[in-house]
Amino acid sequence: MTDDILIFAEQRDNRIHPAALQLVTPARALADKTGGQVVACVVGDQIDTAAAAMNVAGVNRIITISNTSLAVYSATRYRTALVAAAEKVQPRVLLLPASFMGRDLSPRVAARLSAGLGTDVVELDLDGDGALEIHRPIYNGKASAKLTFARDRLAIATVRANTFPAPTDGGAAATESLAFTPGAGDDRITVKGIERAGGEVKDVAEADIIVAGGRALKNEQNFALLYKLAKELDAAVGASRAACDAGYQPHSRQVGLTGKTVTPKLYIAAGISGAIQHLAGMRGSKVIVNINTDPEAPLAQVADYTIQHDLFKVIPALTAEVRALKAQS
Repeated sequence: MTDDILIFAEQRDNRIHPAALQLVTPARALADKTGGQVVACVVGDQIDTAAAAMNVAGVNRIITISNTSLAVYSATRYRTALVAAAEKVQPRVLLLPASFMGRDLSPRVAARLSAGLGTDVVELDLDGDGALEIHRPIYNGKASAKLTFARDRLAIATVRANTFPAPTDGGAAATESLAFTPGAGDDRITVKGIERAGGEVKDVAEADIIVAGGRALKNEQNFALLYKLAKELDAAVGASRAACDAGYQPHSRQVGLTGKTVTPKLYIAAGISGAIQHLAGMRGSKVIVNINTDPEAPLAQVADYTIQHDLFKVIPALTAEVRALKAQS
């Protein structure tokens, strides 16, 4: 085992996932303590642009594993590729984004490498013996679990998106390629394609800004107001469980305990009271804006800003203001 920190640099269509760039910050902090390097592994096909993005982020070394059979994500093939990279680097810690791909891939890699695994991590450090120590939210974010891994075995962690900033001070990484050799059982499942639910609209789990609506929107047609604001902000549109159950939005956009956990930089909630199940899914947002006529709504207790007014007047006015500010820039 070396003192290096390995990052799985998730990419899609030759574009690095923003959460993968954010991993460089905690990886660098760990590497500074171990005295090792930060190594990024990019897996896919035609991944030059993705590798260049990781170089800019400031890693020391980049390993690319490129093959036409890796063009579309396959849990078994990507597992084999990442295991090969880990066996080559022999890192002390392996970090992945806590994305859909990261959550699917990490336990498979951990099983193959007999490694420890921590998920949805928000803090990472090394204890006095040099073992990885992590914190992850539990009980809907009301408490935090502290876990310490054995020093003599690989530690794997998936890190929650938007927990750390993405650095941009790199540019001198050494790059090498690693040939892909399919493993036993990799061909049992053939992935012909991945279709994104909701078309080209951003997924709430991956957006920096989310505009979410509740049952107060009254119907599906009124969600068009949120989509207009989201377009101006380059944001995703989310919804509460009540709104999804009423058919106003698909459940793929549901934020909350039974939906998706999000940690955007900005969360705008329009007409959402803020039941505990919803708060559990968005409490980690950096800035929360609450638009609601009810001053006693639970969401008002956690919001950074509250606009106590009719959302049907506030949202169009906010959209117009954002559009005007963009026109001036």
